[in-house]
Amino acid sequence: MSLDGGTMDVADTRENEAAFGRPGASRGKSAYPQPRFVSLVENGTHVLFGTRMAEFAAGEIALAKKVIGNLKAGFLCLAGRGFFGFEPWEQGRATGAALPWRVKKNMPLPCGERLRDGSYLSRIHPSPRDRRKDTQAVRVRVVEYTLQGLPGAEEVYRLITTILDASEAPAHELAALYHQRWEIENALDQLKTHLRGGNIVLRSKTPELVKQEFHGLMMAHIRGLMHEAALKADIDPGEVSFVHPVRVVRREPPAFPAFSPSQEENLS
Repeated sequence: MSLDGGTMDVADTRENEAAFGRPGASRGKSAYPQPRFVSLVENGTHVLFGTRMAEFAAGEIALAKKVIGNLKAGFLCLAGRGFFGFEPWEQGRATGAALPWRVKKNMPLPCGERLRDGSYLSRIHPSPRDRRKDTQAVRVRVVEYTLQGLPGAEEVYRLITTILDASEAPAHELAALYHQRWEIENALDQLKTHLRGGNIVLRSKTPELVKQEFHGLMMAHIRGLMHEAALKADIDPGEVSFVHPVRVVRREPPAFPAFSPSQEENLS
């Protein structure tokens, strides 16, 4: 699994601006109001789930706290450094999921014990005061690595993980695994570009309809169906084109009659 988020432009109305707000820009404000969302994604299938949406000012960590509860024991969840905080970390750890999360390179992580794979055990704390007094400490394992010969690579990458036994997940495997987190970028691109089509801005002019339209897009993100089809064809789901199935689905609705909710109730 990967945890990530993004924003979407919505129709420029007073109601939408009041409900969602706008990000700042180099000159004044953004052209459109923007709701923020955070989601989990299955890296292998690109299926988005557990998605939560709120106003732009809500912040990714606040939304992440509402999403992390969808994790379960047996899951492994990757997250970027923008999501790390003691509270969401503990929330994720409590689910039983394994957490390799990236953290900032200047985060205090003193080496307590160096392990054979080059990683080391350390401790994190809920506040600077707790760190000074070493109270309420939580043990973590730290993996530091570099990417040689890659243009634009940062000087050093740091991960912390709940997997304290290096034999269960060696440092080089976690380093390679972390970069699969970018799979969620493909899923979000499919949602915001291919599925939305040429409508760069969500068309709904009121907050309630924006929410409805957004959740409609989430429901129409057909990666789950694509995964089932790939399994039947015995191929890698990641190799299946997203654009073609979307075109197929778009052709189908006119073939089905439309019923009002009241008529559907009568039919049932």
